[in-house]
Amino acid sequence: MTTSRTAARARAALCAAVAAGVLAPISFAAAPASAATAKVSCTSGRAGLAAKLSKDITAALKGRKSTVSVALYDRSTKTTCTLRATAKYDSASIVKATVLATLLWDNAKRGRHLTQREIDLSTRMITKSDNDATTALWKQLGVGKVNAFLKAAGMTHTVPGSGGYWGLTQITAQDQQRLLSLLTSKNSVLTAGSRSYELGLMKKVVAAQRWGTPAGARTGTTVQVKNGWLQRSTHGWRVHSIGAFTGNRHDYALTVLTQDNKTMSDGVNTIQAVARVVHTDLNPRIAHAPNFTVPAAPQEALPPVPEAPAGRMFTARLR
Repeated sequence: MTTSRTAARARAALCAAVAAGVLAPISFAAAPASAATAKVSCTSGRAGLAAKLSKDITAALKGRKSTVSVALYDRSTKTTCTLRATAKYDSASIVKATVLATLLWDNAKRGRHLTQREIDLSTRMITKSDNDATTALWKQLGVGKVNAFLKAAGMTHTVPGSGGYWGLTQITAQDQQRLLSLLTSKNSVLTAGSRSYELGLMKKVVAAQRWGTPAGARTGTTVQVKNGWLQRSTHGWRVHSIGAFTGNRHDYALTVLTQDNKTMSDGVNTIQAVARVVHTDLNPRIAHAPNFTVPAAPQEALPPVPEAPAGRMFTARLR
């Protein structure tokens, strides 16, 4: 009888979750079961660098219980590292970089410049991670244009969130690296002006949101970043960071996506542990400490989701 009552309660809980729309958008492509088998894979044109990065990234992730995807590409040394690069995650706020790229691509196609309204919205969306500004641009573009941009960009594994929930867009580390590549090199998808505009905003992200992949960035590096986090009833906290590092002989991009974090801080700490070894290994001749300081209390907006439609600003307290 006890077993029967337990099963009945479990079925009731499941039905309630489905009715609330909690389970529908969740992707199981990055299930924790893969955590024990996935390995960091690196290649490089610089002797010994691939082995060192693979070893150091693996060590940075040792003992961490979250599911993590990593993608790195350094043009100067022809270095690539991947870990679960095609696993899917809810995007949280890093999709805002894709939203802006879509707007810029669509405007260029139609031969028009950004309006003052679009400039204001895109500035708030990227530099302050403003959710209302993102929703306004998402509605203006529509999922059709977002899909068209994704196709043109070759971001074939990215699926826009339905029902206006842009924070539930399904993303992969591989596709985020593709976007960063388009932003940092000449291509037929984004014009030079578009690339300069978006990177310029990513360079001006407010101090409290310059956490994640910039951790450990070296002197002389231009840091362009977009982050995001989101808590849901399954897979805990999703915490993500994408960064492009250019200027003064630097030309590399790093994506770290995480989920199954118990707290926001766990995700931030994991990303920054990976970032620090990447910056160190790619810059072996810079012996002095990096001059880029990440915030002691990282902050980011929570995107609206079916179970929490009102987005909120949260601050992580790191230890």
